[in-house]
Amino acid sequence: MTSGTRDLSTPRVEMRGIRKRFGALEVLRGVDLTVGRGEVVGLVGDNGAGKSTLMKMLAGAVVPDSGEIRVDGTALTGSGPRAARAAGIEMVYQDLALCNDVDVAGNLFLGREIYRPLSRRLDHKRMHEEAAKDLATLHIRISDTRQLVATMSGGQRQAIAIARAVTFEPKVLVLDEPTAALAAREVEMTLQLIRDVSTRGVSVVLITHRLQDLFEVADRFVVLYEGVNHRQMTPSETDLGGLVTAMMGK
Repeated sequence: MTSGTRDLSTPRVEMRGIRKRFGALEVLRGVDLTVGRGEVVGLVGDNGAGKSTLMKMLAGAVVPDSGEIRVDGTALTGSGPRAARAAGIEMVYQDLALCNDVDVAGNLFLGREIYRPLSRRLDHKRMHEEAAKDLATLHIRISDTRQLVATMSGGQRQAIAIARAVTFEPKVLVLDEPTAALAAREVEMTLQLIRDVSTRGVSVVLITHRLQDLFEVADRFVVLYEGVNHRQMTPSETDLGGLVTAMMGK
């Protein structure tokens, strides 16, 4: 588990009174969420609790019907992923959104490619150099940045997706099911990457059904039940059984 000694007095993220309805279904009913600087929060709940919808709102992919979102005390202005990114929010979705037929460096710099001075030609050499540095900084062991993503393991692909988000220097990183379908060794690699990212001061919100992983990295659990805040607790206050019970609304 990450350190509980960080100064969390000023929230990095503050979501208040968040509501969202899709037709007759009220998915979120006045949800509140705060995340401290460098804190890792495990956002948990049964299917349909509203976890992913809440985080998609933070990332700008879904617009709340009402409520307020603040980052470092400043209300988010505008809407959409671009506005969220400008505020320092990055989200890695479960499908990772990687280009299989592009190499590692190309994926890391997708949408922010480096060009040679005074030309529109890509500076492949510099992108590969920068990609190698970024991976090394995050302790990601990928030796060849020219390797196609399609040929890589699930854990390596997950690491690249997280690294790409981190290179945007976010204040907040949201991870949706980052350890799903990974082998045990790759799960540990991903969890260590989360630890490394949080020690850099990045706040992390982690959504996962692998609850045992949360006890390895989370500072705090926030439990949603049927679209409302149900409980919040620290790993020292509960165990796996207690967390499952809370997810059931008990």
